[in-house]
Amino acid sequence: DKNTETIDAIEFLDESSTAKNAQPQTAQQKENNSTATDQAASPKTEQKKPDEPSAESPAPAANANPLENVKKTYFEFAAYITKVYNYYATNKELNNKEIMTEVLKFIQFIKANRSYILRIISDPSMNEKNFLINHTIRSTVVAITIGIQLKIPDERVLELGVASLLHEIGMILLPPQLYMNDKQLTQPEKLMMNTHPIVSYNILKKANFSSNIQMAVLEHHERMNGSGYPRHITGDKTSLYAKIIAVACSFEAISAPREYKEERTTFEALIEMLRNSNKQYDETILKALLYSISIYPLGVYVYLSTGKIAQVVDVTPGNPKTPFVQILGEKDAAGNLKTVQVDMTTIKIIKVLNKKEAEEAIKKSS
Repeated sequence: DKNTETIDAIEFLDESSTAKNAQPQTAQQKENNSTATDQAASPKTEQKKPDEPSAESPAPAANANPLENVKKTYFEFAAYITKVYNYYATNKELNNKEIMTEVLKFIQFIKANRSYILRIISDPSMNEKNFLINHTIRSTVVAITIGIQLKIPDERVLELGVASLLHEIGMILLPPQLYMNDKQLTQPEKLMMNTHPIVSYNILKKANFSSNIQMAVLEHHERMNGSGYPRHITGDKTSLYAKIIAVACSFEAISAPREYKEERTTFEALIEMLRNSNKQYDETILKALLYSISIYPLGVYVYLSTGKIAQVVDVTPGNPKTPFVQILGEKDAAGNLKTVQVDMTTIKIIKVLNKKEAEEAIKKSS
């Protein structure tokens, strides 16, 4: 209809895009980035069934509804982030060892339950009321997922996860009206807000976190084209972790519900990120985001060529164009929603439903 924009997302799968936008690196950056893969494409692995745990990660606890188990753990980690931020606000201290331990647990949890947790962050009803905590946990999930997709070694994924968890810690030393309300900031307020990467960096430096974590936090608002802040440096001078958090942060911010802007789906957020206006983001990391969540992000509702409504529930390794979907109103022999794979021939995704359309479809199927 007139309110639906037709977008051919396949255009963003140009395999040459990464090479065309490659940036020269300093010696320090080459050392920091040496373990990251040059391409974000998924490994050629045997296709797995939706929500099948990774062999290298612990399986989720047995439950008639595993999604509820994942929601519980997700909100427990959100509560832990709240605890860390509140404790620093009161005591001006961070427990490095405890934070590293908890983030490691969360990484293992994401590896074992990737498809479930990506569905959760796509669901507006799962948002925390506290904007700062909601932004932090959603960004952390996306950043860790990208790091895993890029095949970064485990110890570096851990550093990335810690940096993502703490990248907004400096906010709590700023006036709370800058981040605890739903009003658009004035220009003076924006300038004050733009100091938070420096404040966060100083906090982590004083707390003796690694230099990799410190620099990721300082640079997470820098952009490849030099248009970011606080130092306005280009992509060849920023760290790998900072580039990943920049993508994760922006993806989260576009789709996050706020009173002063129209709510947008994770699909719309992904399309905007992939367009990469003015070359703000690293192309390899954008491709890793795409292959992690598919062209149709997990959790979104879609209209199929069969005339049925379905929810995207998992990605196909190596092919972001053919996700797995659960068809509303249809069940398999076990009584679960019927799961099929989009194949681009007999079953195609025609469009992604907006919030209102999705709510109506769910209501009709219940």
